[in-house]
Amino acid sequence: MARFGDGLALGPDLVGAAEKAVGQALASLDGPPDLVFVFITGDDPQAVADAALRATDVAGARAVLGCSSGGVIGDGRGVEGVGAVSAWAGVLPGARLEPFRLETLKAEDRLIVVGMPEGQDDDVVGVLLADPYSFPVDAFVERSGEALPGLPLVGGMADGERGDIRVFVNGEVFDEGAVGVVLGGAVTAATVVSQGARPIGPDMVVTRSDENVLYELAGAPALEKLEEIVLTLSDEEQELAGQGLLIGVAMDEYADEHERGDFLVRGVVGADTHAGALAIGDVVEVGRTVRFQVRDASAADADLTGLLDRFDLSPVEGALLFSCNGRGQATFPDSGHDARLLNRAFAGAGVGGFFAAGEIGPVAGRNHVHGFTASILAFGPPDTLPEHD
Repeated sequence: MARFGDGLALGPDLVGAAEKAVGQALASLDGPPDLVFVFITGDDPQAVADAALRATDVAGARAVLGCSSGGVIGDGRGVEGVGAVSAWAGVLPGARLEPFRLETLKAEDRLIVVGMPEGQDDDVVGVLLADPYSFPVDAFVERSGEALPGLPLVGGMADGERGDIRVFVNGEVFDEGAVGVVLGGAVTAATVVSQGARPIGPDMVVTRSDENVLYELAGAPALEKLEEIVLTLSDEEQELAGQGLLIGVAMDEYADEHERGDFLVRGVVGADTHAGALAIGDVVEVGRTVRFQVRDASAADADLTGLLDRFDLSPVEGALLFSCNGRGQATFPDSGHDARLLNRAFAGAGVGGFFAAGEIGPVAGRNHVHGFTASILAFGPPDTLPEHD
């Protein structure tokens, strides 16, 4: 028997699939579940809501939450674009679970997020599932360190058409906002975020910038430096750069070298040929170190494989996987790539999750919203703590 389990059921009858997936997740547990996540793929929002309510009844856990999505992960597989339900369950005796629902209120010229539990000294991690159309996910996550200092957040944005997304928690289904849970007390957990990119060219210091616009890198116009680097690349890498160039912002300025995994990766979103400037998807201050990046299937595979090989929580008994909707069959031969890698690395662990429209996870101690990543929350035995250098 185990403390974590997962299940997956396919078919147009989402209520029946929910019963089956939750039953599979609970079957191997060594006691009644405390925490259950359910993720649902379906075309009819009402059918998704009905399945969510049925899953909650069947689970009978202290906290049951989840969301709709274009694809789900469970039973060692990933499934996209067909009716399916995945469930993940955990037995967490001694853990404090605080489910929540977040709403936004307008106050003069700004939005205020309400519903987050107050921080406690024994908080370990928070999981957040959000509707990206109605909830300011980026702003909330990027500023979460101010309101919840030291609390890692993982999770993802539900994927679907505007108005069709559903998020749910403990028997209540919502068509807007966000839901989640804070875990505290006797919980051993660790996070890993695989950004799926590989660096190209050298490290460069930002020598002139304004908000998200880079004017100079290493004392030269940013666009000129980019052109110099691209000319040194192989034909394959030049093609990748043309399909979607990225830039990584080094998270540790004091490291002697910056390699794969040492950067917060963001997109290059525009160029000004007259000014020689590049616009990127984040604000970067003068003095920060950056390095251009590219992505493809091999880079994504190598990055996640390397991070899992070095993962410092052992043994892993269960894990939640929030994988980008661009990492499934859009990048790999099939939808199960990330699930298989986790099953290989965490042999015997219960692994469940969904394909997200944006992933949430900490990099270098700060919470961020990502794209094309695999964000993972792994659980170990209560008396096991990860070792750090």
